[in-house]
Amino acid sequence: MKNRLILLILNLISWIPLGVSRQLGRILGYILRWANAGPYRVTKINLGLCYPDMGAEQIELLARERMSQFGQTFFETPKLWRQSSDWLSSKVVAIHGQEHLQAALDNPRGTILLIPHQGSWEALGLWVATHTTMTALYEPPKIAELERWIKSSRERSGAILVPTNVRGVAALLKALRRGETTAILPDQQPPPASGDFAPIFGVPAQTMTLVHNLIQKSGSQALMCAALRVAGGWELHFMPTEEAINSADQQISLDALNRGVETIVALAPSQYQWEYKRFRARPEGFPSIYPKGS
Repeated sequence: MKNRLILLILNLISWIPLGVSRQLGRILGYILRWANAGPYRVTKINLGLCYPDMGAEQIELLARERMSQFGQTFFETPKLWRQSSDWLSSKVVAIHGQEHLQAALDNPRGTILLIPHQGSWEALGLWVATHTTMTALYEPPKIAELERWIKSSRERSGAILVPTNVRGVAALLKALRRGETTAILPDQQPPPASGDFAPIFGVPAQTMTLVHNLIQKSGSQALMCAALRVAGGWELHFMPTEEAINSADQQISLDALNRGVETIVALAPSQYQWEYKRFRARPEGFPSIYPKGS
């Protein structure tokens, strides 16, 4: 019954006009700040770590804006799952670096799109899938009804979804070797066996080695991407990665990957997912960052 109620609420949200849903998101952000909720507390911790030269007042202002953006993401994402590709295309108000995307898609080596948790990664993935054959890793949510809704919306746009396991990684590699496109969220904390520490904003973070391994095995090229929230819809950004990401040296490649994420974040810091506990894993001897209950 609880799962059905959640699905019903999300379905109702999906029918709300975009402008109204964003206003509701701002209200949700205010409530999270007023309640000093966990996402707000974690956001301030992460901002303090990643911007050590930023004053307390600046951090507070940025954290407040982040909660507003967080709320807007919550309310607009169900709409993205519900709407057609034509609707989404009508809401793309600008594309920056489209020449980089086109050059990558024209190259037969295959393309790895690196989409950090910035702005609306859901909008970007759905849009790209209508322009190229795209394979992406997919970890289903625990609610089965929600899983069917999300999966059907992504596959309707043309995306090919594969599981987050060895079989899924093999499917990504095969797609790249066919000259196709893959999409990866590069700033999630991987399991210990699938990552290594590399700095991001000067803080050591367990970083996935998947991107490095795919580049080395396929020779494919990578692009950093984001869909930033603006009035009336989204602006898409496509940016070349540093050449160092192609290095055979894993540490050099991981460092370049995280610098690319930093570059995307700098486009609109308040739209980054600061509420995610990115630094849960710590190098040996380093103290824990997040207090219990945060």
